[in-house]
Amino acid sequence: MVTLLLDSERLEVALSPAERALSRHRGNVYVDRAHIAKVMLTDDAWIWLRGVPSPGTAVPSVLAMGTWTSGTGQDFAVIRGRRPSVVIDLEGHESFERIVLTTRHGMQLIQALRLDGAEVAEDVADIAKPKPKPAKAKTRPTSRPAA
Repeated sequence: MVTLLLDSERLEVALSPAERALSRHRGNVYVDRAHIAKVMLTDDAWIWLRGVPSPGTAVPSVLAMGTWTSGTGQDFAVIRGRRPSVVIDLEGHESFERIVLTTRHGMQLIQALRLDGAEVAEDVADIAKPKPKPAKAKTRPTSRPAA
């Protein structure tokens, strides 16, 4: 499963060596936060896939990794089976119009994008974790004066 890293300026889709080989993509995918137009959660990423793999690997309903070329441009996909996914529409990105990823951290990505990013890239699952609340100091009950 891809790792999503986010800092104050960009989103990084970190690919494992196997994902790089299957997608035929040399490195990670970087997207400036300013290029992210819309982020959507979906249970079926396959309906968002458009075009044909070039280059990429596709086994229908099982695996789709790589660049998909269509009449509207190029999309990047890392899809495994029928699992929860995130669809990221881009505007002004030099390589892709859309990124479709199978990830269980879609909601955390949306929450993390709403926050101001850190200077160093962090995993979106860690960014969106609720911060622990400080423990309240225990106070002794006050006794009432006898009437």
